[in-house]
Amino acid sequence: MPDPGLADTIEAALDRVHRGLADMGDGCPDSYISCWHRSPAVTLFGAWGPIEKGHANLTSTFAWVGSRFSGGALVAEDIELYSSGDLAYTVGFERGLVSIDGAPPRPMTIRVTHLYRRIDGRWGLVHRHADFPPVDPRSPTFRE
Repeated sequence: MPDPGLADTIEAALDRVHRGLADMGDGCPDSYISCWHRSPAVTLFGAWGPIEKGHANLTSTFAWVGSRFSGGALVAEDIELYSSGDLAYTVGFERGLVSIDGAPPRPMTIRVTHLYRRIDGRWGLVHRHADFPPVDPRSPTFRE
């Protein structure tokens, strides 16, 4: 339980998540995993396909994701943050130059929504929905 004299803020939680994502791109998932509430109700709709519920399942999936990355860093770009009471969300992107499964580094962009909840004074993640953004069909480079 957090020290009641130290108030956690959503900004501090965002900073923890951003640092965790940077570590994830280098193959180290532990600091990102620590951003999550330890609850059977946390959920994941992952960019590479996994759909999970429960902290143990998410931990296992994030360890697998982290094992695929090396020598890179993911940078979070939150486009919107909204917070009310004990709930908050961000929408944005994660971008980086990353090596996946030992391949040469390449640019990667993921579109992400994170949901946060403050429980016992600590802000933590409770849901992640991520995907690879599709090409905008209004773009001149779009071809069906």
